[in-house]
Order: sequence, then structure tokens, then C-alpha cells
Amino acid sequence: MNQSIQQLLVYLHDSKVGEIVRFADDRTMFVFDQKYKAASKRPTLSLSFKAANNYGLFEPKRPRSQKLEPFFSNLLPEGHLREYLAERFNVKSSREFFLAAALGLDLPGAVKLVLLGDHEKESDESATKRQIEPVAPFRFSLAGVQLKFSAVLEGSGKLTIPVDGAGGSWIVKLPAGRFQNVPEAEYAMMTFARKFGLDVPEFKLIRTGAIKNLPEEFSTSTGKSFAVKRFDRSDSGGRIHMEDFAQIFGVYASEKYDVGHYGNIAEVLWVEAGESSLKEYLRRLVFNVGIGNGDMHLKNWSVLYHDTFTPSLSPAYDFVPTIAFMESQRMALNLGGTKEFGEVDEEKFRRLAGSAKLPERLVMTIVREAAEQFKEVWRANQNKLPLSPEIAGLIDMHIKRVPLFKHQKRRG
Repeated sequence: MNQSIQQLLVYLHDSKVGEIVRFADDRTMFVFDQKYKAASKRPTLSLSFKAANNYGLFEPKRPRSQKLEPFFSNLLPEGHLREYLAERFNVKSSREFFLAAALGLDLPGAVKLVLLGDHEKESDESATKRQIEPVAPFRFSLAGVQLKFSAVLEGSGKLTIPVDGAGGSWIVKLPAGRFQNVPEAEYAMMTFARKFGLDVPEFKLIRTGAIKNLPEEFSTSTGKSFAVKRFDRSDSGGRIHMEDFAQIFGVYASEKYDVGHYGNIAEVLWVEAGESSLKEYLRRLVFNVGIGNGDMHLKNWSVLYHDTFTPSLSPAYDFVPTIAFMESQRMALNLGGTKEFGEVDEEKFRRLAGSAKLPERLVMTIVREAAEQFKEVWRANQNKLPLSPEIAGLIDMHIKRVPLFKHQKRRG
């Protein structure tokens, strides 16, 4: 093998599924392992690799320049978090192969990426156990933009960030520098979502100063942080595979607002995951329209593979009333022909059903019931949620402006 070629071995639940090859000109390409391809029943790596015949694998046909295939690229963090971790590992944030090599042992879901040295011969077993020595602590990858860390919950109830950054079962999201009280608002919306009956993971609001092993540059952070239990980790510490819809649609994180619409997500869930996931999805969509969350892009919807083969909608996450923090009053993706919250009515969901080839009666029944329940739960709890009066007032005015939550003549 040419010494300039490097490889990242790709493991899913500790079984090799392929490798990412980096060539001398910094191009990369993913290839499937032959044993994985030949298996009669193989665990699902990604729906983006599912062939049209529902059995074969769609294999990448061309190398990527500096970037990895979208599925693997989306396992890496974005924005400030990417820059922060890249700096700690002394790698360029744009060279995804090296960033993945540094972060590959604690990726979201059940994927591991293990660097194989030039001409180095290892068994699969030894490769999965071999550690890549970090140049700085905090080796983990939490896909997304906001600064957040993988943490361990101690018996005392406090959260500790492991020195090596791996193995945490909680995600701690620090206060946002630009916006005040985002952790508190997310905590309130997740509380509201739980009362509304959505599937949410365990979560809590904690004093930032109480977090142990917080990196020095954040040690002076004040206020509250939002902590959520990782649903891609089992109580015993095992890994549950997951992927978001940017991965499913094979697009990069930079395209998470630009490709696809909410009907596309609904269609995939209906075909691949079934009615229960579709119902939960539609109820969440109604909920996020109601709270004015304009950031429900492709990466904020995910599926889990509990049996390693079949997807189901993951628990909810990233519920923030963005109308209270940003000027935009628009949704992240198109819903039935609009991105404007003020234009969302039953007809938009009827169009969604049509574009996604869903049973219209089923969709409209779910949406109407969810809209009525949303108003009832909000009225009963708006003054009880841990929200500032200003944000609660903004949400209340927003709800009154959305046609979906107004009484209207119904048909179908």
C-alpha cells in the first residue's frame, strides 16, 4: 500500500462494516467491507445506503475532497464546537478525516472510527480496542453547533465531564453567549412537551458552576446549563445506533435548511418506521409550530435502531422557542408550501399528506387532535412553566397568530 494512503476502519456495534480511505491529495472515499455486504441479515448503517431493491447497498461512486461522505461528516460537530475541538487536537476543522480520527471513539450512535497506520496489520478485535492518543483532553463528538459536552451523572446528582471526553451518558449544553436564558427556555419547552405527551428523554437544569472538569476556558461561565440524557446510550453503557435526517438524505450539515421539507421526513417515517413514528412526528411538528421553534432542520430529527435493523423516531430534542431569541419568524423547512408560521393551517398539513403519499384522513385526525390538545395544555400550564413572563407572552401572542390553532371550518 502507498505510504501516503491512510485508513479509518468503520465499526458498527464492534463489527467492521467498511473503511474510509484518505488519498495523498486529501480526497476520501468510503468502501463497504465485503463480509458486511455479503451478510444475509446485516445491521443498518444508514438508510442513505439502502438500495432501491431494499436489500442491496448503494455504494459511493466518487471520492470527496477533504470532506467525508455525508453520513460520516454529519457525525462531526459544527460551528464553534468544531472549531474548538479542532484547535484542541491541532487539526484543521475542514479536514474531516483527521477530525474524525481524533473523535472517532465516541461518536453519536453505535459507529466507531479507528485509525489504521500505514502498513500496520491488526485484527479487527485489536483495532477496536486500540486508542488513538489525544493531544488534548475531551475526545468526543456531539453533532451540532452549540458548545456541549458529554458528561457522567454521579451518585450525588452532579455532572462530571470525563477527562478523556468519552463514555458520558448525558449531554451538557452551556449557556449561549449571544442569547440570554436559552437553557432555561429549552428546559421549559421540554417540560411543556412532556406534559403534552411527547417522547422526551430525561433532562434537567443545572448550575454551570457545579459541573466538574469543565474546560478552563469555560470555568468562569455563570448561569444555568441544560442537561439531557443521551438516548443513544443504554443504561448499561451500551450504544444504540442512530442517524439524523441529514444523514438519511445524504446531505451535508451546511445544507440542513436548504434540502427537503417536512413532508419528505414524514414519508420516510411512514415507509420505514410505521404509523407510531409518523404520529409522534406529526404531533411534534404541531408542537414546534405552536412554540415558534424555527430551528427544526434536518439534523434535529433522528431515528434510532433499537434492534439494529429497523428505524423508529428518536426521543425529542432541541426544543427552543426561537421566536424569543431571533428576528426570523420562519420555520427551518417548508411545510405544505410555506415556511411562514403565520400561514400554517390545516390545508398545509393536507398538502404535506399529499406530497408524502400519506393517508389524508389519518394525518388530519392526528393534526387536529394535537392542535386542540396543544392549546389546552398551554392554557393550563403557561403560568406554571419556568419561563420568564416576556417569553411566555411572546409564545402566547404567537399561538394566536397561527391559523392552525384558531377555530375554523373543517373538512375531510
